[in-house]
Amino acid sequence: MTAKPSRSPQRRPFSGWLSRRAGWELWGLVVLALLVLGGLGACSRSGDVWSAPVEVTEVAAEVDVEDGQGAEVSVTPATKEESAAPSDEYRRPPAAELRRRLSPLAYEVTQRGATEPPFQNAFWDHHEAGLYVDVVSGEPLFSSRDKFDSGTGWPSFTRPVDPGRVRTLPDTSHGMQRTEVRSAAGDSHLGHVFEDGPAPSGLRYCVNSAALRFIPLERLEAEGYGRYVSAVGGEGSREDRAAASFGPSAQENSCVAPSAAPGAATPGCTTTLETALLAGGCFWGMQEILRAVPGVLETEVGYIGGKTRKPTYEDVKTGRTGHAEAVRVVFDPARISYAELLEKWFFRMHDPTTKDRQGNDVGTQYRSAIFTTSAEQARIARETKARVDRSGKWAAPLVTEIVPAGPFTPAEDEHQDYLQKNPGGYSCHFLRD
Repeated sequence: MTAKPSRSPQRRPFSGWLSRRAGWELWGLVVLALLVLGGLGACSRSGDVWSAPVEVTEVAAEVDVEDGQGAEVSVTPATKEESAAPSDEYRRPPAAELRRRLSPLAYEVTQRGATEPPFQNAFWDHHEAGLYVDVVSGEPLFSSRDKFDSGTGWPSFTRPVDPGRVRTLPDTSHGMQRTEVRSAAGDSHLGHVFEDGPAPSGLRYCVNSAALRFIPLERLEAEGYGRYVSAVGGEGSREDRAAASFGPSAQENSCVAPSAAPGAATPGCTTTLETALLAGGCFWGMQEILRAVPGVLETEVGYIGGKTRKPTYEDVKTGRTGHAEAVRVVFDPARISYAELLEKWFFRMHDPTTKDRQGNDVGTQYRSAIFTTSAEQARIARETKARVDRSGKWAAPLVTEIVPAGPFTPAEDEHQDYLQKNPGGYSCHFLRD
């Protein structure tokens, strides 16, 4: 019988084993160096403020790999700008998400550069302490501490809360030379900045409410804006802010008193959108029809035309305040004119021949009325009413009132978009042929 050959393992030369061991030790040193540098990087941050960055150079090592060939391995640790820079905190969502998430008005303003109507927006007369952020990206833009009454009907600020959060571009639209203001991360159109603001900056950032979301002071920590608490200030700063904001110079600007000279250095302000204030019975049914009209960007129900300050539904329903239930309609005149809105929609959705009544709802709060915001609106409303009256579509004369608009008080939340929240709820409104 032939003996089987020995299968004992062959030993490698000691020198080869040592070379590989040295290589692995070098690898270990590289990994250790990275861990140390990473730890130093983490320690270089104190609270929410970064210390002066330490320049980090590439680390290279000769490593003896398995096949005995040398290879250079370069490692560049991440700097603070690459890992946790403020610009990375806020991002512009994809276009489809913007369409889904933004209201039609906010979309028109931030994405198409529209300008909302003055005095008929959320924040023009808003004085609560807090932070105004981009409705698109959430990046912080303006502090309530820097807000002032410019008399323009739009929210106005003397400066951004962080200059790096806004950028400016030349704007020659509407025959004027202005400076547009956009958010840095969200690239949202915010408004314009003018050099006619109060001291000390001399600037007036004229901003659309629809481009902003407001976060009250007490909510800043909870919503991740804690580092801006000091920039906003507390309750004690309101008196100082009011004293600085309502001085005589605050309303001396080109939007309140625009220059009539062509190409003037101090341009006036113009809105690309318009507001209609319409009353025709219970505002639930009116809003449900108006919100779907092509060219209408925003609707809000509320009270107008009365003598009580800050009326509530409980006040108005008694019929003793003089208010009418009404709908505030923001629309794009490039897509639907004021006359079309009245003739093709308003005068068809309710019965304008019944005084102080619509269906089962009786009282002055249910009257038919058009509250005009300008002399031009009043002229168009009178002409449209007369045209509808002559058409013979209604058997009786129209009793719709046409009066200048006074203060509009938004109704309580439960009345906003009521029929969206309560499908099949009460309504006496429908479009007549």
